[in-house]
Amino acid sequence: MRAAVTIIERDGAEALSMRRVAAELGAAPMSLYNHVPNKAALLDAIAESIMTDMEFAADPEADWRDQARGLARTFRAITRRYPRSVQVVITRQPRSAAGLQALELVLAAVRKAGFDNHVAVRLVRTFESFVLGSLVRESSADRRSSDLAALTAALDSAELPHTRQLLPVLVEHDHDADFEFGLELLIGAISALRTQMLRAEMWSNGDH
Repeated sequence: MRAAVTIIERDGAEALSMRRVAAELGAAPMSLYNHVPNKAALLDAIAESIMTDMEFAADPEADWRDQARGLARTFRAITRRYPRSVQVVITRQPRSAAGLQALELVLAAVRKAGFDNHVAVRLVRTFESFVLGSLVRESSADRRSSDLAALTAALDSAELPHTRQLLPVLVEHDHDADFEFGLELLIGAISALRTQMLRAEMWSNGDH
């Protein structure tokens, strides 16, 4: 799978083919079919490989907030290590216990906080969206120009006072600090939701 991941990270998923993988390995294309029957199976195997490379080690005894922080940071680390291959992961359905291990740990963390089934799944999806969204933002920020003088000149004739005033801050990019800020906001919002749900449950049970 390393050869396939190398191709995706270098040239994009659209460049992946059985023939390209064989060339990367210096092997005959037909020899790959002894290991995977087709490209779809190859993509599934790549997704499984990426997921099993995630070194999740959540402490089941830790507070759910600390578990959530650790899992989000681990997921972010893998998306930064394999930014293009992660797109393959999110489009494939995990089919093995190893591939589903990360999901199991995240679900365990949010259920430990006391959320019901539907809310637990929605929270997992929210965390996933946050981490993947952070990856997209970091990638686009790194591609954009940070030339303050050029951006200032572009705003000379525009009525955008807030943008002009905050431009020196807008062109700064501390990806780690931005991620941690967003992560704490997310965990704070989940904590508030949990408190609200617990209070509602107490009222419904007459414990007030």
